[in-house]
Amino acid sequence: QVQLVESGGGLVQAGGSLRLSCAATGRTFSSYAMGWFRQAPGKEREFVAAGTWTDSTTVYVHSVKGRFTISTDNAKNTVYLQMNSLKPEDTAVYYCAASRVIADDAQRYDYWGQGTQVTVSS
Repeated sequence: QVQLVESGGGLVQAGGSLRLSCAATGRTFSSYAMGWFRQAPGKEREFVAAGTWTDSTTVYVHSVKGRFTISTDNAKNTVYLQMNSLKPEDTAVYYCAASRVIADDAQRYDYWGQGTQVTVSS
C-alpha cells in the first residue's frame, strides 16, 4: 500500500521555523518528483515547492522563495520542507504529494498524504 505520511506541523510564532517531513512507503519513489502543497481555510490548495530525488532540481512558489527549502533523504525515503521566517499567512494544512514529473499543478500528482497543520501566530 502506497503511503505518504507527513509530520512536523505545529504552532509557531511569526519569524520562527518548522521542518515538515514526509515519509514515503509502499513503493519506490526514486523516479517521482515530490511536492508540497498547502490549503488555508476557505482557500484553494496552493503549490508550495517541488523537488526530485535524483538531482537538485527544485521549484518554489514566489511567496516562499528564500524562506522555504525542499530536500530529500533517499536512504530514509523521506522528503523535507524546512520553513524559516514563518509568517501568519503561511498558516495552512500542508500536504506532501508525488508526481511522475516535477510540476506546480496539483492535478499532476498521483499520491497524497493526509496533511499536517501549520499555524503561525502573529
